[in-house]
Amino acid sequence: MAQRLLHDMQDDSSSAIRADWSIRAELAEGLSAVAASISPKYFYDSLGSRLFESICELDEYYPTRTEADIFKRHAADIAATVGQGATLIDLGAGNCAKAARLFPLLQPRQYVPVDISTEFLREAVAGLRQKFPAIPMQEVALDFSSSLHLPTSVERDQRLFFYPGSSLGNFAPEQALQFLRRLRHGLLLGQSGGLLIGVDLVKDQALLDAAYDDALGVTAAFNRNVLLHVNRLLGSDFVLADWQHRGFYNPACTRVEMHLEARRDVTVRWDGDGVRQFRQGERIHTENSYKFTPDGFGELLRQAGFGHSKMWLDPHKWFMLCHARPL
Repeated sequence: MAQRLLHDMQDDSSSAIRADWSIRAELAEGLSAVAASISPKYFYDSLGSRLFESICELDEYYPTRTEADIFKRHAADIAATVGQGATLIDLGAGNCAKAARLFPLLQPRQYVPVDISTEFLREAVAGLRQKFPAIPMQEVALDFSSSLHLPTSVERDQRLFFYPGSSLGNFAPEQALQFLRRLRHGLLLGQSGGLLIGVDLVKDQALLDAAYDDALGVTAAFNRNVLLHVNRLLGSDFVLADWQHRGFYNPACTRVEMHLEARRDVTVRWDGDGVRQFRQGERIHTENSYKFTPDGFGELLRQAGFGHSKMWLDPHKWFMLCHARPL
């Protein structure tokens, strides 16, 4: 995946043009592939971000409340392990709520929320600045999936990369390893720091299937909304009524998969003479969510150059929070 800075805060119009071209090229390539795909990062326009907030409130979606319970149960130990006064870099910050709950514990000297959804991020940080005026905040609108070039205004020393919510599972195994290595490099730029990350664990298939295909259909709406976002970015003509949500656990790959399946034969066109014919039942792969074991994730951290890790689990061992420092 090519680097994309989505700073609509910047004044460099040529950079914005290059970014737009790169996005369109990536989307067109994914839709034209033999097995069509759309990266899950395109879920998160303003509506998609709000739909994901709603998903996190669902009974079936255990990760958010389970992770919150881990923070609550182990708050003192987490604070003692992580330390206070860090530059808190919140990757995939969304509405910033998870990081904000840590402010009293960690007392960050700078808060740096990073997210691809620019408008949603700005709104969230504006509200947060009113609640915590003493904490300097530097929002960064950035696609960090392939590169992590932070502004020079982000302090280098004592960085804490915060990546909750099991989003690492969206990366294929080799991509996850490369991503963790980039974080390790970002930590070594300063004098100290660490990683605090949420990881979803392998568990009963029925729990996983329900979490990604809820009874109310909120996840289905979230998945299908990506087509509206692609229409705006690519000039395509997807019609939501032509597509249905499929979400299920693939035990052979230890991952949940999300797809959009054509309800009928469909022809989709996009700017630049792009065209793709989908047969009824043909799918667009929109997300993988890999699940881990504690031992497997520990080995992944070691391969990425991290050591001195500490892990906290919920009583059901459904989810894990991990802190690690670079070797």
